[in-house]
Order: sequence, then C-alpha cells, then structure tokens
Amino acid sequence: MDAVKRGLDAVLGWFCILLFAALVIVVSWQVFTRQVLAAPSTWSAVAAQYLFVWLSLFGAAYVFGERGHIAITFIINRFGRRGRRGVDMLAEVCTLALAVLVFIWGGLRAVGITWEQNVSGLPFTVGQVLIALPVAGALVAFYASYHLLQIVRGEELAPEPESAEGANVRGLVELDDEPTAPVPPRTPVPPRKPNRAREV
Repeated sequence: MDAVKRGLDAVLGWFCILLFAALVIVVSWQVFTRQVLAAPSTWSAVAAQYLFVWLSLFGAAYVFGERGHIAITFIINRFGRRGRRGVDMLAEVCTLALAVLVFIWGGLRAVGITWEQNVSGLPFTVGQVLIALPVAGALVAFYASYHLLQIVRGEELAPEPESAEGANVRGLVELDDEPTAPVPPRTPVPPRKPNRAREV
C-alpha cells in the first residue's frame, strides 16, 4: 500500500503542475486578447474557471495525502498520546465520510444530472467537467483510509508543533509526563566592590 501511495503522489503531483501551467497559459491568453488584440477570447474565461476548480480539487487531495493541510492543534496538544491518537482517528473517519457521501456520491449525482448540459465555448459538457468531483473524492477516500490504517497500527501520529527554540508548545515535557512547576529564574547578584583604606 505504501508503494501505491508513493506512485499516486507522484502522478497527482505532476497532474497538478500541468493543471497550473495550463491555467497560467489560458489566463495569459485571455489578458493578451483583451488588452492587446482588443478582441476578448470567448472560451478562455470559462476554461480558466473550470481549470481552477480542477486544480483546487486535485490539489486539495494531494495536500491531504501529504498531511500538509492546515490544522489547529492547540487543543489536542494538551491531550496525551492516546487522546491525540483518538482525535486523529476521528478526524480521518469524518474525512472519509465526507469524501464518500459528498464528493463521490454527490458528485456522481451531479455528473448524471448535467451530463447533457453543454459548456459555453468549450467542446465539453458540464457533466464531463464535473467528473473531477468523484475522482477527487476517491483520492481523498484512499488517503483517509491509508492514514487511518497507519494510525491504528501506531505507525503515524501528527507531530507536535515546535516553537522557534525547538521546544514543543506545551513546554519541555513529554506527552505522557506530568507537568512540573516551573523553576523561577535566578536573580544575578552584583559583585561587591572592595573596601579601600581612607588616605590620610
């Protein structure tokens, strides 16, 4: 399963790069035809919109596979290792349910409804463009299942964020250790000046 994930990461990463390059080219052509040729392209605006949607969906799936999405962890970092493991499992289960119910099931319904609806200026239908929804949902579901399996095996746990000094947010304590009272800093004692004999 690890080999499948690595291969899928590589393919999905290059696909996102191609989508981004195509989006840049289409938008540049749209600006050129509008500002230079004074004859705006009729298809570039619609193509840029759908390219952006595809890039958002597949880019989000790629980032989720790398566990690079934004996470607010200041609450779960106060839990022990078992508590954080339970929260991570719950998050993966919720993500898996979202991918299956919304992206795959809902996306397939949207594709079926709009399959015959034409896209203005493009030789595609809306249903063909919306295929990205169930495909991206299947990718997210695979990544969620992979991460969930890793967490159950105890091979994966979201790392605790660190501060600039390299210490974790909770302080210089381990997850399962009891917090200790902070040691107050010592106040430096100024050196005493030697007593000089009074000159007569």
